[in-house]
Amino acid sequence: MQKRKKKDFEIKFYEGLLSKSPNFFNALASLGDAYTRKGFYQEGLEVDRKLVNLKPEDPVARYNFACSLSLMGEVEEAFTELKKAILLGYDDFSYILKDPDLENLRKYQKFSAFLSKLKKLKPSSQL
Repeated sequence: MQKRKKKDFEIKFYEGLLSKSPNFFNALASLGDAYTRKGFYQEGLEVDRKLVNLKPEDPVARYNFACSLSLMGEVEEAFTELKKAILLGYDDFSYILKDPDLENLRKYQKFSAFLSKLKKLKPSSQL
């Protein structure tokens, strides 16, 4: 119960900050994370979409957007966004393989083929 109240407070806090400064990137990122942890995947997706619009070259924003899309079952778009994140420099491949937010994406046939290609390009990485 205490954990739930904390998340409610956390979400309200970031929403309050953003009501005054709607493009505050760090507050948006924290709010998106809080929404996702709380199970508000649609709200998290909307925040992640805004973050990508604010900073399209940010690899972590792209990665989080891919995660939100995967959670919503939008695996084709999630796959596209994950590839963009990697091209922009996201390289925590071991986390990609275990991140629960990407479970839907890991079941996607194109993801396995892409992973095989990555292994060939980066044989020393932890894929």
